[in-house]
Amino acid sequence: MELVSVQKQNKIATVTIDNPPLNVMCKQVVEELKDIFMDLSTDSSVVTIILTGAGKKAFMAGADIKEFPDWIGKENLKQQFMNTHEVLNLIDDCQKPTIAVVNGIAFGGGCELALTCDLRIVEEHALLGLPEVKLGLFPGGGGTQRLPRLIGEAKAKEMMYTGEPISAYDAEAIGLVNKVVPSGEGLQAAAELAEKISAYSITALSRIKKAVDEGMNLPFSQAIEREAELFEEVFQTEDIKEGVQAFLEKRKPQFQGR
Repeated sequence: MELVSVQKQNKIATVTIDNPPLNVMCKQVVEELKDIFMDLSTDSSVVTIILTGAGKKAFMAGADIKEFPDWIGKENLKQQFMNTHEVLNLIDDCQKPTIAVVNGIAFGGGCELALTCDLRIVEEHALLGLPEVKLGLFPGGGGTQRLPRLIGEAKAKEMMYTGEPISAYDAEAIGLVNKVVPSGEGLQAAAELAEKISAYSITALSRIKKAVDEGMNLPFSQAIEREAELFEEVFQTEDIKEGVQAFLEKRKPQFQGR
């Protein structure tokens, strides 16, 4: 039985994790996410991707702790963990805009999964946190790296040192999420945002993402040079011809993603 499904409509793909009761990140979920995102990354019919969890309780409650006893005292686990990182990096590096809809708790691996997306829309009843320290662990799905890059070192350390969850509105206040919406309205809000984004050219959108993501890890002067390279690239596309022509003709552009 599949635990992750995908629906495609109007240039938008909605990926749903359905592993009741709390959508934990077991090995099968990781493998199915990998297959789906590999497919979506090359699907020319899809511009924007929404990622969410089924039900109202959890986006994803975290890793499957039932798998942990097999790891205790075992050596040479790094590659196993890197296999999970490969999937999380695949989502993070996807050249299409991604939106996480956090429609319930997002703890541990669930919070880390949400961090791989470009944007996060959170329903007001949701809680987000990295509680690994309470088990004698620490975040091992990129949380120690992605969270401080997003919200700053001090706040990220506070969340990880205490392991305490934060509310949707507190997450919004520190820049962890983009928008808080009423419970049950996350997918609708994400669909409206995705529809707006998907009306634009993927040739431009993908270069915005690449310029930001690569530039964040470069000295400013090198980042500006990388931006200029990508700006040159976009001027070689068919979509810029259409966009400029449509502007001059005072009509709505029809981008083809080329």
